[in-house]
Amino acid sequence: QVYLRESGGGSVQPEGSLKLSCEVSGLNFRLHKMNWYRQTPGNQREWVASISTEHIADYIPSVTGRFTISRDNDRRTFYLQMNSLNPADTGAYFCATVREGTLYWGKGTLVTVAT
Repeated sequence: QVYLRESGGGSVQPEGSLKLSCEVSGLNFRLHKMNWYRQTPGNQREWVASISTEHIADYIPSVTGRFTISRDNDRRTFYLQMNSLNPADTGAYFCATVREGTLYWGKGTLVTVAT
């Protein structure tokens, strides 16, 4: 069974920073693309960023230049460094990966950006 566990959420003021982590078990971590999603209030869950096995990163346009996804294969963990946060970034953040055609999710971590 594949397990993902997020950490690092919290409350921050606008223009602040947070770094999310996702620990993964149950698969060969270095062979899988890793993803971050989020669900902001009143909206559907959306893809935010991904990092390939070759460490190639992709981002939704609204976070490009502010968020950085990275991975540490030895620690079986990947990260989302979030800078210049604004209230529109408030929501639940989920990490996810696919193994053998099945999408696995973590339970999420909450990010609140407010004064």
